[in-house]
Amino acid sequence: MGLSWQQGPLSAGAIGRFLTPQPLPERLLFAERLRRRMRVKFNDTWIADSEDVVLLHEPGRYPVAYFPREDVDAQVLVANGKVTHHRDLGDTSWYAVRAGDRTTERAAWEFTALPGHATELQDRIAFAWRAMDAFYEEDERILGHAADPYHRIDIRNTSRTLEVRLGDTVVARSERPVVLFESGFAPRWYVPRADVDESRLRPVEGQTFCPYKGLCDYYDIGDARRAAWSYRNAYREVDRIDDLVSFEPDQVEVRLDGVRLQLEPGQKVVPHGIDRGLEADEVEAH
Repeated sequence: MGLSWQQGPLSAGAIGRFLTPQPLPERLLFAERLRRRMRVKFNDTWIADSEDVVLLHEPGRYPVAYFPREDVDAQVLVANGKVTHHRDLGDTSWYAVRAGDRTTERAAWEFTALPGHATELQDRIAFAWRAMDAFYEEDERILGHAADPYHRIDIRNTSRTLEVRLGDTVVARSERPVVLFESGFAPRWYVPRADVDESRLRPVEGQTFCPYKGLCDYYDIGDARRAAWSYRNAYREVDRIDDLVSFEPDQVEVRLDGVRLQLEPGQKVVPHGIDRGLEADEVEAH
């Protein structure tokens, strides 16, 4: 999402290109000050609290927050002697994180042999997102990964006709769909439930989570597995798609103004796992 994920400009699958006379390096990393207060909680203890976080955008990864050492409780970091090598940023020293009666191995890291062009990350600690209990900006929990300031969602109404079929069966037909444009992804078309033959939707177990839209429910249609989905309690920032239904064009036939849609590059989404200790009601209330 944003700069480095899916089809963002720094990702391997970027759909655009930089207009430069010479080719750019195969991989571009981007670091910047977050300019937000960020905190980390582990075992009911605040272990990091900083207004000087640096956010690293690395191709193919979610943004990662790096905290100055002086803003991290030094007693929680336990060196374990494990060192790996980052292809762009050099040696990486790993730490267990210990607070009270709880210890998690390989829960934090630090670059210890940075090249001269990457000094923004000198003496900074990053924490593995799912190893921690929670990350906060001010007093609000941030879900999924560090907030990406370059991630954007736009939702637009349209009077175009969207029709969904499975074989000869019309599953949905609408002249009032909405289209969702999201950074790094191809457009997604959503249909009001009144325009869907819900008898064709068979709910399946298992939800996924989007840090920007909420919990997602899925449906089988005939033999087409997880061919449709819906955010039944979408976050208020995207409430225009709340309880609407979208369809996978590689699973069922989706036509927009008579033209069949194909699965575009970057349209297949890798589901995002739920954060540690995060309950469904907390996601829905976020």
